[in-house]
Amino acid sequence: MKVFCFILVVLSLVVLGAHFLRYGNAVGVVISLAPITLLFVQKPWAARVIQAVLVLGAIEWALTLYELVQMRLALGMPATRMVAILAAVIFVTATSGLLFETRTMKQVFRRQ
Repeated sequence: MKVFCFILVVLSLVVLGAHFLRYGNAVGVVISLAPITLLFVQKPWAARVIQAVLVLGAIEWALTLYELVQMRLALGMPATRMVAILAAVIFVTATSGLLFETRTMKQVFRRQ
């Protein structure tokens, strides 16, 4: 269970970093990838930092989804598949943030 949690968190952060890289936002890339190192700290504050980045990442994905849907609709292009894909990305990113509220992750980060 612990390995699955870490894999999901790392995957979410890497995909978020790739999103920022696609738009040439180096600061966003660093902010997205730096929390991966905090997975080794195992302190309560580290868990909260990672969790905050994941929640903000889910919000960023939602804003991106809105902008892309508006653009595609203005161009008369279909958006259904893109909405489904980005909705899944938003769900996984938000779920990764919620994993820090599970008993397993609370034990790892000594948040009991």
